[in-house]
Amino acid sequence: MSIDKTEKGFEENIEQELIQAGYQKRVLTGSALATFQKWAIDQELLFSFFEATQPKAMERLKKVYKADFQYKVMDRIDKELKRRGIIDCLRHGVKDYGVSLTLAYNKPPTDMNRTLVENYEQNIFTVSRQVYYSTANRNSIDMMISLNGLPLVVMELKNQLTGQTVEHSMKQFRKDRDPNELLFQFKKRAVVFFAVDTDEVYMTTQLKKGSTFFLPFNRGNDGGKGNPPVKDNYRTSYLWQEVLETDSLLDILFRFVYVQKENIRDSNGDIIDEKEIVIFPRYHQLDAVRKIEKDVKDHRAGKNYLIQHSAGSGKTNSISWLSHRLAKTHDEEDNPVFDSIIVITDRRVLDRQLQDAIYQLEHKAGMVEKIDEDSDQLANAIRNKTKIIVTTLQKFPFILDKVGEFNQGTYGIIIDEAHSSQGGKASSAMTALLSNKSLEEAYEQSMLEEEEATDAEEQMIQEIAKSGDQSNISFFAFTATPKPKTVEHFGTQNEDGTYEPFHLYSMRQAIEEGFIHDVLQNYVTYETFYQVEKNIEDDPEVAKSKASRQIARYVSLHPHNIAQKAEIMVEHFRNVTRHKINGRAKSIVVTGSRLHAVRYKHAFDKYLKAKSYNDLQTLVAFSGTVEDGGLSYTEADMNGISENELPEKFHSDDYQVLIVAEKYQTGFDEPLLHTMYVDKPLDGIKAVQTLSRLNRTCKGKDDTFVLDFVNDPETIQSAFQTYYEVTGLGEATDPNILYDLQNELDAMQVYTDYEVNRVANLEYSDQPSKSARFQGQLNAALDPGVQRFTSELEEEMQDHFKSSAMKFVRTYAFVLQIGPFSDVELHKRFIYLSSLLKKLPKKPEDPVYLSDDVALEYYRNEKSFEGSITLEVTGGEHLSPSQHGSAGSGEEETERLSSIIERMNERFGTEFTEADKLSRDQIIEDMKANEDLIQKAQNNTKDNFKFSFNRTFMDFVVDRMQSNEEFFMKILEDPEFKEYLMDDMVDEVYEGLRREG
Repeated sequence: MSIDKTEKGFEENIEQELIQAGYQKRVLTGSALATFQKWAIDQELLFSFFEATQPKAMERLKKVYKADFQYKVMDRIDKELKRRGIIDCLRHGVKDYGVSLTLAYNKPPTDMNRTLVENYEQNIFTVSRQVYYSTANRNSIDMMISLNGLPLVVMELKNQLTGQTVEHSMKQFRKDRDPNELLFQFKKRAVVFFAVDTDEVYMTTQLKKGSTFFLPFNRGNDGGKGNPPVKDNYRTSYLWQEVLETDSLLDILFRFVYVQKENIRDSNGDIIDEKEIVIFPRYHQLDAVRKIEKDVKDHRAGKNYLIQHSAGSGKTNSISWLSHRLAKTHDEEDNPVFDSIIVITDRRVLDRQLQDAIYQLEHKAGMVEKIDEDSDQLANAIRNKTKIIVTTLQKFPFILDKVGEFNQGTYGIIIDEAHSSQGGKASSAMTALLSNKSLEEAYEQSMLEEEEATDAEEQMIQEIAKSGDQSNISFFAFTATPKPKTVEHFGTQNEDGTYEPFHLYSMRQAIEEGFIHDVLQNYVTYETFYQVEKNIEDDPEVAKSKASRQIARYVSLHPHNIAQKAEIMVEHFRNVTRHKINGRAKSIVVTGSRLHAVRYKHAFDKYLKAKSYNDLQTLVAFSGTVEDGGLSYTEADMNGISENELPEKFHSDDYQVLIVAEKYQTGFDEPLLHTMYVDKPLDGIKAVQTLSRLNRTCKGKDDTFVLDFVNDPETIQSAFQTYYEVTGLGEATDPNILYDLQNELDAMQVYTDYEVNRVANLEYSDQPSKSARFQGQLNAALDPGVQRFTSELEEEMQDHFKSSAMKFVRTYAFVLQIGPFSDVELHKRFIYLSSLLKKLPKKPEDPVYLSDDVALEYYRNEKSFEGSITLEVTGGEHLSPSQHGSAGSGEEETERLSSIIERMNERFGTEFTEADKLSRDQIIEDMKANEDLIQKAQNNTKDNFKFSFNRTFMDFVVDRMQSNEEFFMKILEDPEFKEYLMDDMVDEVYEGLRREG
């Protein structure tokens, strides 16, 4: 008999292994299925569990509800699950008519209480396959894991041997699973959704149709993404053998999962809404916390641990879980291993997040104390054996003194990124610079100060060494980039005497899994930058660009000419960077000294004023006072804001460029940072930490860019090698390679000129609502190319076409990072191939095709102000330069439209459409045309204007009633919706009126 290679066979194997591990097979049919489709709960199993574990409670409720007993109890549980969420109900039960009902029993920490043990053993874990969850359709889910009839885990399974992968599983969740179905409603039933194939696992805790966001749930493979091979089993077998094992699943439900609340802020940093996220641990977090906990139980206090987790690893959550579990860890005699866990961090969000998470896990306050006063508060917290104490790096020496005094106690000290600091280095050498210093002297002094200043990480190690015996203290050091001394002190010693981290989540894995950007992908030295610019400028096949000539004239750039370099940075930012991240991208300038920073600030502002550029503003960051030319400068005076305000102000849309001298080179997380201009020698860990300021991800951020005036690629590559096996930084890119690739791709006859022109026309159409309206036409224009690729190319040629097209798209996007590249035929192919690659059939080993979509936006904006490009196409419409500009604003409108509708629908459970968005915009336009409001906007602050806006808002609503009665009736009938809409619109109206005035 041949091997069963079907998806069904994959399902059966998982089911069998779960049954062997203690699960029951559960087939939902007949009345059991009918009640499940009503409640999204297996009613029969739930009451079986209740009768076995809480018979007295059942008797009392039967007397109360009589014949309607089960229905009434189910109705009460359903209401509580919808109100509080399944996690809270599982942990803390449900009260019905004064009767407490426990929905599940966690494993007791000891066997001493037999009743608890017996109840825990009555938990019913079931696995069900092909569950028809709805009466509205005949859709079924592949697999469901339930506890006492409550659905916890939903899985969609795919088998590569059938040609389908985990990508198809995720697509199925997004496309075929309606988030409004009770089983899939956020927080109310299933806790986690796994997309699984034989090699990889992805997860999400919230289905949101097309915008559902999946996280990798993989173990990592040899330092990268994915999973290692497993002898005689699937690479993903750890999911059902380890993670979904009954005690493991209970542990995750009771001691890991929690609901995190986040404030949603507008572009100015104002809170406009709150959203909830169910936090389910990623695999490396689960693995690290459990391994540390086990090792602590085995070795008790006195051992050190280094957890090398990259940026993007979720360290805040990992530290929250670890501190809670260490605070609760007991040895075999049931004695606590630690009297207190002390968390040392400069992360402002950690203490609040810790308190929120631990309250949900414990359901009691007071376990966490933040030290925000003096050392007496810290001493009292240690003396009183507060379970978790959160304090700052500055108090570390005092902590060691105090825990040394209480030598009867045992302590776990968790150190969060010890080297990170936003304040620069504290050093006695940091005195005001004399006015007669040259830039070279200022740089040399700055380097001397850096060498003399011991950073926090080294200071901590010195303090630990000075304090002598620490057999009563365990240290848990979290860092993405440990120094050799850190590895030696906190790392685990191997048999050969070397040291390594206790747990590793590498930079490479974080990049490959998409949690951070690879900052070396677009790393360009000035020499390379100029070389590419020169090729663009001199190439006779390329139409010349004004902006290109403006940059390229600096061939004889003097290395210390700050004014010239500032000019290059400003022009590059305005031509390239500002079009990234939906127009919100920011850049950072890394300078060689505080005097450099001051002069760069002056040079930037002088050039911006001379050119009348009012779309770019700068901030500067440096410590202390700098004297130059007989004048004294401080950061606060130059910026006009306090030092504490800087991070928040820089995040707003008011500022685009941050000029730094040492300060903010480490420990500064601003996801909108896209471009870094480096004018300072960097090497070793300093290079990694500095360049890594760009690596944070956010919506709309597809890449990063580094323009380095000083360092060579080999030095930078060597610095990163320690933390990640980086690919070599490439040679200078010759734009002419694009013509070679164009000829190669054209010759394969996959597409025609008409199809290329058609796709370009659709992309640049400026008609309203084009994104949805033209989707069918775009697919129709691409389909002939897909058909020729599939039917006319041999497999080898298919691979060649894909790799050449991918190279074309990437090279073109890279060249656009350097400067304007004005060849219409190349740009049309870039547009066409970016879309075609997404539609071509994929193999499991194919890379994900990510084109630089914002290059399209960049091109539109670039050409609209240049005003010299007209796309001439056959068989379609002609585009004038003005149409390019309007298409650019249309693209921004699409992004705004989708986010507005999604936000309103998510908050109010509505199903508003683009027509409703237009109704909203009509009100805004009516208000902008109102003379009274124009006057008030011109003469009042936003806060004062808001009174007039709110007072007249309903007048404009009533005037528009007939155009969209359903939408406007919602405003009239729902005060909360009205308030929300007014708050959402007032900024837009005010800013629009101010601009027009």
